[in-house]
Amino acid sequence: MFAGTLLLFTAAAAQDLIYTSFFSSSAVGGYDPVAYFTDGKPVKGDSRFKLRYKGANWYFASAGHRRMFQMNPGKYIPQYGGYCAWAVAHNDTAKGDPLQWTIHDGKLYLNYDQQTQADWSADRDHWIEAADRYWPQVIQ
Repeated sequence: MFAGTLLLFTAAAAQDLIYTSFFSSSAVGGYDPVAYFTDGKPVKGDSRFKLRYKGANWYFASAGHRRMFQMNPGKYIPQYGGYCAWAVAHNDTAKGDPLQWTIHDGKLYLNYDQQTQADWSADRDHWIEAADRYWPQVIQ
């Protein structure tokens, strides 16, 4: 579970629709969001294939991945803007770790850490339903 101080710290950064770290404007921590679907794993993006979208910089491993994203960004953007899905399900925010990911029903979800992802995965459909109720009001 989250420590209270963690949630207080991350809530200050929770004003943007797309999660980026406090010191960066990179969505998904600079990982290629398309690669989760095409490669089945996180792949670091390349600055040669950068795209600005919804106030964040998105990085891709190839021009082809960037093109796929441009054609259908809603398919590749992590749910809840890349914030931790478990936190959003609890009407809060925390960073989404690009290494703690799941594709469920064709959608990409990120979680804060390995334990949080395990907790979220134990009852994924319930937590998604809860998070859908709070999103996007939780970031306002």
